[in-house]
Amino acid sequence: MRAWLGLVAALVMGVILAILATTPPAPRDPKLTQGLFDLPRAEADLRRIARAPHPTGSAESALVRGFLAGEMARIGMEVSTREGVLDAKSTQRLNKWSGRSDPPAATVNLVGVLPGRDRAAPAVLLMAHHDSVWGSPGASDDGAGVVTALEVARQVAAKGPPPRDLIVLLTDGEELGLQGAAQFFAGDPLLGHVGAVINMEARGGGGRTTLFQTSANNGEAVAAYARAVHHPGGSSLAAYIYSVLPNDTDLTPALKGDWAAWNFAFIGRPGLYHSPKATPEALDLGALQDMGWQVSELTQALLAAPELPGKAPDVVFFDLFGMLLLSWPAWLGWAMLGLAAGGLVLAANREGNLRALGSGAGRMVSLIALAAAALYTLNLASGAGQGANYYDRLAAIPLLEVMVLLAALGCFMVVLGKGFAGAARQAGAALPLLVIAAAMQGIAPTAAYVAVVPVMVGAVALVLGEVLAKPAATLACAALAGPIVGYQLALGHQLMQGVGPTLPSAAALPLALGALVILPLWPGTSTRTATLTGLALLGAALAVALWVRLDPMADTVAIYSLASR
Repeated sequence: MRAWLGLVAALVMGVILAILATTPPAPRDPKLTQGLFDLPRAEADLRRIARAPHPTGSAESALVRGFLAGEMARIGMEVSTREGVLDAKSTQRLNKWSGRSDPPAATVNLVGVLPGRDRAAPAVLLMAHHDSVWGSPGASDDGAGVVTALEVARQVAAKGPPPRDLIVLLTDGEELGLQGAAQFFAGDPLLGHVGAVINMEARGGGGRTTLFQTSANNGEAVAAYARAVHHPGGSSLAAYIYSVLPNDTDLTPALKGDWAAWNFAFIGRPGLYHSPKATPEALDLGALQDMGWQVSELTQALLAAPELPGKAPDVVFFDLFGMLLLSWPAWLGWAMLGLAAGGLVLAANREGNLRALGSGAGRMVSLIALAAAALYTLNLASGAGQGANYYDRLAAIPLLEVMVLLAALGCFMVVLGKGFAGAARQAGAALPLLVIAAAMQGIAPTAAYVAVVPVMVGAVALVLGEVLAKPAATLACAALAGPIVGYQLALGHQLMQGVGPTLPSAAALPLALGALVILPLWPGTSTRTATLTGLALLGAALAVALWVRLDPMADTVAIYSLASR
């Protein structure tokens, strides 16, 4: 039993840290956050604007705009509107939703300016879209962003005129193709006054709010965020992944400007995306509070800053389990890889067994390949592929995560379950991951940390395991493994939330990186036990996949996705 203590300690620590990283803060008494964000007041606003679907051009949309304009005026803002017309593609989409053949609908952006003490200073712009999709009340997308913008403006106004102007832009037609934002950023008279842009979005009904996109050359923008926000969420990995996905938000047209920009969203409870059940009652209030705190802290810091952030080289950044934001220059990844390589050479040389080195490398490659293939196959078995309803697949993500976790554990037991004795074999297991990390550093240096840091930590753990006495070595390896395991669990959850229904094989990398730091603590078991346990876990994963496949269509799917089938 003593042989398992280090492993158990590392896993318990990892699970606790993963939960901390992925769970939004619990709602608190407004008195404890006075001057920052009043959650009950924001919730009351949300119940007014998300009581019914309010797509562009609808009567309900006009009622929502009237309420929002009145609230902005009560805050003390100079309120105006910007009217436009939907383009042909957006009109076609709206008519497909409604089943009619209406002429192009009007779009109406709401603009509120809270005057600052220096009206000539560049302003901070808060942006969210007030329209919903057809058939959804849109409490999260983007009611949460709209009420956050309102409440932040209230908090700022309550302290007297800010040092510079605060602009609140509530756009129309985002769900039809970023229509309102595109019209504003194409040449609005206020553009010359904008010095920074913060956008708020959602794709689901809960989870942590994360900074998932910034303007280019974000060194100063990230530094400003790190200084201002006490419970940060986000990473340069998320920003990189988003940059290669075919997705857009209202920030897309804004990024053509020369100002610093930040994009916030939460994507938990994914079944509520564009859902008829995306009501205020279904929204996770912790997620709303998380968005409100982060946006309020950043906004108030920018308003008070002598100068708004400028351009500086892109940096690596990620939150450490929501406690603080770590950041460093992208080139530092090469130094970390050098340290990792040196540690692996040192550990391997102490044993000097090239055959064991090759065996370790082969087994790690086998783990990655088997996991990727198993997850791809299981995903097909769960009903993915042509003809699958995208929103039904989103609703299935919790079960798909169970499937992936069972399959990952099964693959680990089949390939690595009998143990990995010897420093040379463990160093060999790190070699394929070192190559992957180096490739990522060359291709996407701001995203590579997700592999670079675990490989470096794994190499350090190997060296400590060789030079320290057994109890101290176990303690050191467990202390190093816990945070890495926690981060990989959180990363796997975030990947499943983001791309899991179509690309669960992406979880093979977090599995391998987590396994790397576990190997020095893994006591191993018999080949028979490892194989049977692994096959049983893979069988359970297949059972979950078939459960997903045979489940009826979720009652949360977007109405327009059913009409188009």
